[in-house]
Amino acid sequence: MTDPKLTDLLEESFLRCRDLEAPLADRLNAFANELRSLGPHFQATVDALVSRLAASGAGAAAPKVGEPMPEFLLPDDQGRLIRLEDFLNEGPVALAFNRGHWCPYCRINIDALARAQEEIASERCQIAAIVPDRQRFTVWLKSDTGAKFPVLTDMDNGYAMTLGLAIYVGDALKRLMASSGWDPSVSQGTDNWMLPIPATFIVGTDGIVRARFVEPDFRLRMTIEEMLAALRAAN
Repeated sequence: MTDPKLTDLLEESFLRCRDLEAPLADRLNAFANELRSLGPHFQATVDALVSRLAASGAGAAAPKVGEPMPEFLLPDDQGRLIRLEDFLNEGPVALAFNRGHWCPYCRINIDALARAQEEIASERCQIAAIVPDRQRFTVWLKSDTGAKFPVLTDMDNGYAMTLGLAIYVGDALKRLMASSGWDPSVSQGTDNWMLPIPATFIVGTDGIVRARFVEPDFRLRMTIEEMLAALRAAN
């Protein structure tokens, strides 16, 4: 059951960390630290999940640098079906897998991408976020972050699953997330509690992965500086 008081505290912590004038990594770390202050059980449960995923090699099979990025056909936030080649016809693209609109770490990440979108566009490069959320939630996520880039829906984590990125959160974290108001079943339309491992792939116009960040620890993301450098190199 959701704890309204805890939900409010978490949202206040999120807003403080999101709005910091600091690099993405610092803002993500600030939120992780605020969670620790609210209760060490949060981070202990996350640490246990991360250890389990690391031990099982989760994400290891995802496309590597020098390999082709598998094609996709996914609806965007306007309901239009988008292919990978649609992006590559315009230039290199950063494909950023995020867990959903409900995830504070993902909201901070996409906010950072939105802050960088003009600089990325000036390099004739692109961003696309990929989440398992249904359309009305991707629309909300774009509005919340001010993103002008597409937010694509990977229904039932189908594409993430083909890349080896889909994982089950585990019963312990499921209970904590539900009590915190972070319930992906609402936005996904399914209660399987499967989520994508946060990952970013920089794909050149030839469809080859030029850089990647695949991290079972969802508190960590590719830095904006690394993304920009990889996109420039892919041009």
